Amino acid sequence: MNKFRLLKAKEISCRVNQINEKGLTLLLYKDARVDMDILDETVGCMNWQREHKELKGNIYCGVSIFDGKQWATKWDSGSESNTEAEKGEASDSFKRACVNWGIGRELYTAPFIWIKAEDAGIYQKGQKYASRETFRVETIHYNKNREIDGLSIKNSKNKRVYLKMPPEEVKDENNKQA
Repeated sequence: MNKFRLLKAKEISCRVNQINEKGLTLLLYKDARVDMDILDETVGCMNWQREHKELKGNIYCGVSIFDGKQWATKWDSGSESNTEAEKGEASDSFKRACVNWGIGRELYTAPFIWIKAEDAGIYQKGQKYASRETFRVETIHYNKNREIDGLSIKNSKNKRVYLKMPPEEVKDENNKQA
């Protein structure tokens, strides 16, 4: 059983994954601060630690948790970010190690999120397409298996909701944990 709580809507961010003239796809993600907050609230700030190592040119992070008797560690590697390569790789490896503990693993059950071009403010920028719109998770709901079964995504600029899953009204995030 997973001891870490499910993510709240306000802890989940949306990032454009792919974009073309017809629309864009979004990915759901969490940032490292969310992981730190959840570790602090669940095991206590003195009962977890992180360590980074370089192995064959890749940065790995180990997140260790103390259970009162011994430390247990789970490791994972990360990918460089587009802005700060080494810092991004360290942050990504930390987030991935936290997923190994179960923090945010439910994001892997997210549905395919497609926003049509007219709803995403897509424009052509040279040979590529871009959007100035930002999206956020408005509500999220999970089933008893910790899978996303209700989700609404809101355009932060025009305040329209573009995805509702299930089609009927999505339950409030406070109802989500079984």
